[in-house]
Amino acid sequence: MSQFSGKTAVISGGAEGIGFSVARAMGKQGMNVVLGDIDVAQLAIAEKKLKSEGIEVLTVKMDVTDLAQWQNLAKKAIERFGKVHMLVNNAGVSSKPGVVEQTDDKDWRWVLDVNLMGVIYGTQTIVPLMKEHGEGGWVINVASMAGMVGVPMAGAYTATKVAVVGMSESWYAELKPHNIQVSVLCPAFVKTRINLSERNKPADLKESKESQKPSATSSAIAKHMQNVIDNGLAPEIVGERVVEAISNKELYIFTHPNYRKVVKKRYEAIDAAFERSESSPLLAGVLNEKIADFS
Repeated sequence: MSQFSGKTAVISGGAEGIGFSVARAMGKQGMNVVLGDIDVAQLAIAEKKLKSEGIEVLTVKMDVTDLAQWQNLAKKAIERFGKVHMLVNNAGVSSKPGVVEQTDDKDWRWVLDVNLMGVIYGTQTIVPLMKEHGEGGWVINVASMAGMVGVPMAGAYTATKVAVVGMSESWYAELKPHNIQVSVLCPAFVKTRINLSERNKPADLKESKESQKPSATSSAIAKHMQNVIDNGLAPEIVGERVVEAISNKELYIFTHPNYRKVVKKRYEAIDAAFERSESSPLLAGVLNEKIADFS
């Protein structure tokens, strides 16, 4: 019997894309799934699909940027299934491509609220429930390859994904004594609708019609991104990969091994920077100091 059988997973942004693929994959392992999503129509479609496959599912309309809505979802999950054992912080949006000085403040706020605060609120709400029942569990935060390598013209998105990777590393050590395993999923391009994130943007955070007009550069980038996403990895593979990785207790979950050389190049540059610091006479007294080990 699967180690996941009979347990319950909460998945934000679970109505489609990566979130739905993880829900289906965990459901196939015998888990109950609780899907939170802002898109009611898509939630209904997801619920129907999962039920047709014999998966126990509860759907809750929610906005991840609202802590009270997270608390409401948690309450309903406990009422329906008794306990929560897994949290998948999946809900995320993409920022509009553009140079830093032309990125609208409202766009920054929206991306930060969904991609960063949504993860924080989800973790603050669900982890205490796992600690309470004492059976351990899993926290899977969905970041991106942008969390490993900065993406030009996507500062807001990159900032949030780097933060999610860092928080996951922090929580990995923090929650280990509670038998709560933390993993961070860092996919490259997956065939989802993340490039159409603006459809769910709150009216009060939308830019003026004038500022919404795309530049020639941002239009070209958007067109290229659409093509890349259309040819991306099937979401179904990502869900199965998550099951595989957390079964192996992996902290970093990668779905695109072809990006290894890109990430390796970054860390080689970091290592070279450390070498240069070692040769600096200004830092000679620091070299042999004892370091703090947080692992």
